[in-house]
Amino acid sequence: MANRLDGRKIAILATDGFEQVELTEPMKALKDAGATVAVVSPKSGSIKGFKHDKPGDDVTVDQELSSADPAAFDGLLIPGGLFNPDTLRRDQKAVAFASAFFEAGKPVAAICHGPQVLITAGVVKGRKMTGFEAIQIDLKNAGATVSDEPVVVDQGLVTSRKPDDIPAFNAKMSEEFAEGRHAGRRAA
Repeated sequence: MANRLDGRKIAILATDGFEQVELTEPMKALKDAGATVAVVSPKSGSIKGFKHDKPGDDVTVDQELSSADPAAFDGLLIPGGLFNPDTLRRDQKAVAFASAFFEAGKPVAAICHGPQVLITAGVVKGRKMTGFEAIQIDLKNAGATVSDEPVVVDQGLVTSRKPDDIPAFNAKMSEEFAEGRHAGRRAA
């Protein structure tokens, strides 16, 4: 089967305030493709999802960010939501964790507001990307070439705009994670 992820370990970097379907649906797709998935968070226990502006379900944290080694993972997923990326981008360990995937040329997928973490990490300049409508100007100001499309792929970097884009996002995310490292996509 194409885009199988057997033997691959994917980190999902998230904290309280993630958009629920932007974590749970991609996580299900990754697991269905055979990947081992770990929710990595600055906090332990569980994190609270949101369904737009209403509290959603809790998701179990598999590993605290303080003990997570990017070298132990084959790819990174950053879900959106209003609060999740804003909190993560103010956490130096979270920003360094995301940066390490770029330094190693490993695939990264970010949806909705998730690319804000990548802006703070300084890895979007010169990249083709998309994101939620409200952050597209931020991506442009950080040097990305922005398209308002359901999914944009650039050398292992997969970005999407919103929950409606999840089917296209999941397909491209799985494809890029199956391809593995992209030497041409190191940090700018």
